[in-house]
Amino acid sequence: MTDQTTEEAALEPASERTEALTGFAALGLNDELLNTLDGLGYEEPTPIQRETIPHLLGGHDLLGQAATGTGKTAAFALPALQSIDTTIKAGPQVLVLVPTRELAVQVNEAMFKYGRELGIRVVPVFGGQPIQRQLRALDRGVHVVVATPGRAIDHIGRGSLVLDSIRTVILDEADEMLDMGFTDDIESILESTPDDRQTVLFSATMPPRINSMAKRYQRDPVRIKIGRGDAETGPEKLVRQTIYVVQRSHKASLLGRLLDIESPQSALVFCRTRIEVDQLTETMNGRGYRAEALHGGMDQNQRDRVMGRLRDGTAELLVATDVAARGLDIDALTHVFNYDVPAAAESYVHRIGRVGRAGREGVAITLAEPKERRLLQNIERLTKQNITIAKVPTVADLRIRQLEMTINQVRESLASPDLEDYDTVLHALAGEDSDRNIALAAIRLVHAARGAVLDEREIPDASDRLRGGGSRKNGQSRDAKGRARNSGERDRSGSKGRRSGGAGTGFVHISLGRKSGVRPGDLVGAIANETGLSGRDIGPIKISDRYSVVGVPESDVGHVISTMSATTLRGKKAKVRRYTD
Repeated sequence: MTDQTTEEAALEPASERTEALTGFAALGLNDELLNTLDGLGYEEPTPIQRETIPHLLGGHDLLGQAATGTGKTAAFALPALQSIDTTIKAGPQVLVLVPTRELAVQVNEAMFKYGRELGIRVVPVFGGQPIQRQLRALDRGVHVVVATPGRAIDHIGRGSLVLDSIRTVILDEADEMLDMGFTDDIESILESTPDDRQTVLFSATMPPRINSMAKRYQRDPVRIKIGRGDAETGPEKLVRQTIYVVQRSHKASLLGRLLDIESPQSALVFCRTRIEVDQLTETMNGRGYRAEALHGGMDQNQRDRVMGRLRDGTAELLVATDVAARGLDIDALTHVFNYDVPAAAESYVHRIGRVGRAGREGVAITLAEPKERRLLQNIERLTKQNITIAKVPTVADLRIRQLEMTINQVRESLASPDLEDYDTVLHALAGEDSDRNIALAAIRLVHAARGAVLDEREIPDASDRLRGGGSRKNGQSRDAKGRARNSGERDRSGSKGRRSGGAGTGFVHISLGRKSGVRPGDLVGAIANETGLSGRDIGPIKISDRYSVVGVPESDVGHVISTMSATTLRGKKAKVRRYTD
């Protein structure tokens, strides 16, 4: 739309602009908000906006399930802003609760932007910011407060946040707030607001405790569920989704290779635990990538430093847990990597919702292990699509990609206006070799300067084991309890199949033995399932009353120790360390 067209449309009555605004006027929004949306370039409402705005304008409570990227901020913000009476000078009329500081800032900015023409004052309230600044802002008078639960409770206790005039309470990312331990704070806040308030609850997932909270604090709520697949910018349209299958010990190498091949402008890597985030960040930095970690164990100053490095381009890779990444909106994000397949399919949808937004294309890549077939099937059922399982890129694939990137870089340089500045260099070298060889030498320098050092190690692809429906390999089968067994082996502590442990064998001490019910099959099954080693790589095994000693390939000792330390054996947590005689 041209500037002239925009100005002409803004002068027309809302009823005559319905067609130009492609649906927003039909939702019941007032002229001020319609003009604001028009000025911001908003055209067609998203499904979540189309479904929720009329109900919220009608004063109904609402329980909505919606993933990131579906437009839910505008869906709850626009009706809430329209409900505000700016002639009333009492306390805030709208309270929005969010799990993180980052999300508080984003929601605050959105509500300020939408409500500017209405003269609405919005204040963000969260930890990590001087409270005196917030106290002054609240004292000057405010219509909307966007807060994290902990800081809201702090202000309520100080008397600086009075909730007597609240008309609407909105809980955004409700599941995440409960996961972060804010249940008591949220309930205390809700009980401090008027009984006739409108209560709006949005959650990416809908576990039983969300429904329980809805029953306690909402009145006959309208229930709406919008998945990424329902949105017009769903992942099947804008996000290229790919799965690579490898054993766990090869994941870091594969991630590095994929980063080299994909060359993301900015990437977010998801891990399941804080420990994995720290370990992978250290590994990727050691491989030459500028990686930063983000997880719940970091304080607000650390989080701010990390986000600052990401925004100014100092960091190119953010490694994070689901909880820590909630609410992050990185404009330049082009790639999401699932270093672990999320246990909940809804989490996958939420993760990939960070790319493919606002009409931009994105890439979502999942690194899966053969044993995670069911988790992948759950994701495909939820998203109603088949995700491509690709072969792990080979060394040859990497070399081809690196040469393509060098070609593009040289091609861009050929278009530079200052090429003549380097004519002196060419003349100085002209008598020493042919122009062709001089050009090749220069290209070689460009190629090396890009960091295109060839990785000579092939990464074993395990996708055939995923498609085959299990991790059966080299004669390995499973007994009635799912423990790994190798054909030809009756017991790892017995004579047949027992190995003495050669020069390449290391030993791991596990603090559970016969008195804990541990048997050789338990050890083989647990180690094989958790580490990706095959059954024939494990042994010899010695089981005493109170501990066990297991032989594994020397190169995998560290991996076995870290992995087994994070799991259980026969339902019990074990201490695992290197065994020395």
